[in-house]
Amino acid sequence: MAARPDLRPRPVASRAGEAPTARHLEKRELLLDAAARCFNERGVRGAGLADIGASVGLGTTSVTYYFRRKEDLTAACMLRAIDAFSQLAEEAASASGVEARIARFAGNFGRLLTDIESGAHPQLISFNDVRALTGPAADTVFAAYTQMFRRMRELLRGPATAGLSTTEFNARAHLTLSAFNAFRSWANRYEPDDYPSRVEHLVDVLLHGVGTGRSNGRAVDLDMGLPEQPAGDTPSEFLRVAAHLINEQGFRGVSIEQIAARLNLTKGSFYHHLDTKHDLIVACFKHSFEVLRYALRQAASAQGSGAERLQAMASALMRHQMSEAGPLLRWSAVSAVTDPVERDAVARAIRRLQERMGGLLIEGMQDGSIRVLDQSVTAQYLLQAINAAVELPRWVRHVDLSTVDALYVHPVLQGVLSPSAASELGADSVRARRPADPVERLDRSDRVPRRMAARNAADART
Repeated sequence: MAARPDLRPRPVASRAGEAPTARHLEKRELLLDAAARCFNERGVRGAGLADIGASVGLGTTSVTYYFRRKEDLTAACMLRAIDAFSQLAEEAASASGVEARIARFAGNFGRLLTDIESGAHPQLISFNDVRALTGPAADTVFAAYTQMFRRMRELLRGPATAGLSTTEFNARAHLTLSAFNAFRSWANRYEPDDYPSRVEHLVDVLLHGVGTGRSNGRAVDLDMGLPEQPAGDTPSEFLRVAAHLINEQGFRGVSIEQIAARLNLTKGSFYHHLDTKHDLIVACFKHSFEVLRYALRQAASAQGSGAERLQAMASALMRHQMSEAGPLLRWSAVSAVTDPVERDAVARAIRRLQERMGGLLIEGMQDGSIRVLDQSVTAQYLLQAINAAVELPRWVRHVDLSTVDALYVHPVLQGVLSPSAASELGADSVRARRPADPVERLDRSDRVPRRMAARNAADART
């Protein structure tokens, strides 16, 4: 067995640039641990310096001695988490072959989660709110994230994946990194000593997919047209533009003025439909869940094998993410739902969707078209892959309605070790832009940070 990587935080200089004292480092790590917990629970925009300091018995002034602004603290948390993932990837890179490298990464990752749960390792912030960063700190974090992405991508290079293009490697690296990041939010449903075995199940489906390659020969007859907005509800354009902006900048980084400006409307028009901004995110969640329910219901009632119905459903939902009707709201936005009752309702809806996805998987296992898998882990993996598709354009050139099946749906269902599907679908030759979208008419105020993010993502594509 390979030596376990040393994931202790790497030393940093104190604020004045001199070598930090042991006490300085201890307090700094205490704050980073508390901040990561608060940010994971409430989101970057929802947790303040006063709340973070109070959780460890410090006042705001004491916190600002270590981190002048919340943006500095957020960036430090992100860099620490990126560093931990990078160390895991660096250690795994020494293994021979893609399967061995991913398995080693996953094994150390599972032990890291166990250590975090027991308190043996400090908490790490989720990457879900990396989009909420702005200014110079954002540029630093995005550059580090891009390097981490490249390290994860290198783990996938080997004889088994030799036929893949850079575009396909990027799509599969995004899928891999998203799967491990998302597992951190699922982990609390399992016992900590089960983390390593559950991560092994995740690696199995990530590498090898879900299907057996067998079909019962029946034709699939799926009407996967997704539902229109019911009359009288919040207009779908409000929800679509709001979901775009919240996915991009985080809930608290988006204002009513921005949403209204995207639609060439006044704030008064917004408040004609909704009483508060909080009502908007609840409406976005409800609409996203209804789209998912509709697709799952259609798949459950259709003809065909379980694998064929799963393929049709996944394709429809990921195309929805690329279309003018999308995107779905990212589930990480649950941190912006401040009302405990409504937050519980969102969490309950997610669990129910996972159970419904699990039912479809069981039907496929029974008819022999889907491998015998851990249905809980696989259902969560598939739903997070659908959710993560919204960020594909950041990392994958030319992904759109015509290419998402070959570039993303195929490796999600067949595994990241599966042969390329681009040649048969012409994905590498397609250069069409995504449909024009009003959300791309940017205000000058938010062009700069988004340009920096786009530049760093573009760097990672090469």
